[in-house]
Amino acid sequence: MADEQKLFKVKIDNITVEVAPGTTILNAARLIGGDVVPPAMCYYSKLEGSGGKCRTCLVKVTKGSEADPRPMPKLVASCRTTVMDGMEVANITSPEVVDARKSIVEFLLINHPLDCPVCDQAGECHLQDLSYEHGVSATRYEFKRRTFDKVDLGDKIKLHMTRCILCYRCVFTADQLTEKREHGILGRGDHSEISTYIEKNLDNDFIGNVIDVCPVGALTDKTFRFKNRVWFLKPMDAHRNCENPKCCGKTVLWMRGDEVFRVTARKDQYGEVEAYICDTCRFEKKEASDWVIEGPRKIDRHSVISQGHYVGTVKPEETIVKVMDGRAPKLLMDIHSVSEVNRPEIDLSKIEGPAHSDDFKTNGVQHQQ
Repeated sequence: MADEQKLFKVKIDNITVEVAPGTTILNAARLIGGDVVPPAMCYYSKLEGSGGKCRTCLVKVTKGSEADPRPMPKLVASCRTTVMDGMEVANITSPEVVDARKSIVEFLLINHPLDCPVCDQAGECHLQDLSYEHGVSATRYEFKRRTFDKVDLGDKIKLHMTRCILCYRCVFTADQLTEKREHGILGRGDHSEISTYIEKNLDNDFIGNVIDVCPVGALTDKTFRFKNRVWFLKPMDAHRNCENPKCCGKTVLWMRGDEVFRVTARKDQYGEVEAYICDTCRFEKKEASDWVIEGPRKIDRHSVISQGHYVGTVKPEETIVKVMDGRAPKLLMDIHSVSEVNRPEIDLSKIEGPAHSDDFKTNGVQHQQ
């Protein structure tokens, strides 16, 4: 009987985990979970060759291994660096790493437009989350920003190159998932851009997956464009027997009421697609009757719209009493789960003190006198 493979012990932020040889620091951290996991804007576990471009996953190796305990002289990309037995790594426990990550986010935002109020990716954007946690409130960049014209990559996908961070995810997806690669990186340095040869349209059965892998709003679904916000929609797991043998048919329907606004692939807690879907499922099956709905989808990945996730992260400079010029608020109401609150028969002025959604009944409205 063959000997069992020896596992390496690695300590990340003072938490020890055993992993197989060849595991990267990032994947070792994901086995631990929580805040120990470095952010990753370009790495995608299902895409060969991805990673090492955005530098947001930089960590500090304080001990190289048991055999050679010398620390690595510089910060390393955790998505590209494999662990060694006895290695010790500092992520959020290192002020140097936190400061470097803050600077990297600032670099990523140099040419990024302030499109969050109109961007369809808002609410599930990895760069939005990262800038909220590690970014700065104001930019120091005073020069002309790099801009590009919006481009239609066919009748289903819109390219906003100005928002792109050049993570290469979409290029790897088209190269490895589809039978023909029709777009890539053109130009060099600051002039690099995602584009197609002589503005050719992207046209194959699985090209819609480039929308799911994009960490920002550079590639958006034209069938969903400006139709709704993701926090107003309810994600529902659904499946169908797809005619395409390469498509799993397992999706997430983003619904409001009985209306399906968009269809996406299912993603894990790190925003990575669990199984790719074809364009027929994504763009053409927009009726609830086309699907077998399994139930509500639990979104594990926190974002800036996650209720209560960022409460207390940034302390406001002015309290509500100061904002109200010394007047104490008469009414505090939790309306997250309230339906039909804005009904004329509810007189909010009659309510004394804080109110909760339980005080309002949809069947027979009750008042607090």
